[in-house]
Amino acid sequence: MSEAAIAKKETLVEEATAKFQAAASVVIVDYRGLTVEEVTNLRKQLRDANVEMKVIKNSILSRAAKKAGLEGMDEVFTGPTAVAFSNDDVVAPAKIIDEFASTAKALEIKGGVIEGKVSSVEEMTSLAKLPSRDGLLSMLLSVLQAPVRQVAYAVKAVAEKEEEVA
Repeated sequence: MSEAAIAKKETLVEEATAKFQAAASVVIVDYRGLTVEEVTNLRKQLRDANVEMKVIKNSILSRAAKKAGLEGMDEVFTGPTAVAFSNDDVVAPAKIIDEFASTAKALEIKGGVIEGKVSSVEEMTSLAKLPSRDGLLSMLLSVLQAPVRQVAYAVKAVAEKEEEVA
């Protein structure tokens, strides 16, 4: 193997290592059997959610994962592998891929990384079932508003009662 080829592979390993380290979550999938149209549609959905999907050789992924301190991922890096990296939203890539896999049976989640921790298929599927960040924030807002709403209703009821008495 020439020095140029070795240098290129080392550069690819460094880039993949940086992506693993910077990602809030990573979803690793087997995309064998998907049509070009399905892959294009999946990439578009991921891109719209600010998630990057790449097809990277397993040997490079394996070396990058080890460099990033992610042990025990070698069994995940077998067969055709695509990787979805999200730097912002932990839930988005798992949710999009899981929903896509429900219609495109050929797509299969093989594992992933959640905030620097190697995760199983079951953990990635559980993550996909969580509400999105926006959904969680709206739930939190609703919970925070409930006591204020109750106080407002109580004050209104007291005011109406006072008006009736007067």
